[in-house]
Amino acid sequence: MTLRSQLLKGILEGCILSIIYRQPTYGYELSIRLQEFGLSDVSEGSIYPILLRLQKEKLVRGEMKKSESGPKRKYYYLTTEGHEALKQFVHHWENIKQPVDKIIEKGEI
Repeated sequence: MTLRSQLLKGILEGCILSIIYRQPTYGYELSIRLQEFGLSDVSEGSIYPILLRLQKEKLVRGEMKKSESGPKRKYYYLTTEGHEALKQFVHHWENIKQPVDKIIEKGEI
């Protein structure tokens, strides 16, 4: 597993929660949105297990809805618990990101 993959594994859940917070979405659309933000190496195969786990943890809920083009799709919505988990993620991310940015800025590459 590459360093990038290891880093992504740790933050992908928070990224997914953040996207769903902004707008309920279905799995494939979530994959496209992650790619639009520059995470093009995140496969659908890694998104669905995370969505399943988030649903089991009651951080998101899924709802089947009609699609204008094709079969029904399962849209994911953030729950109250999911909103709290997202706030915790952002808090922890900022606590890690700021010191790491400072270390990198002071170092020489």
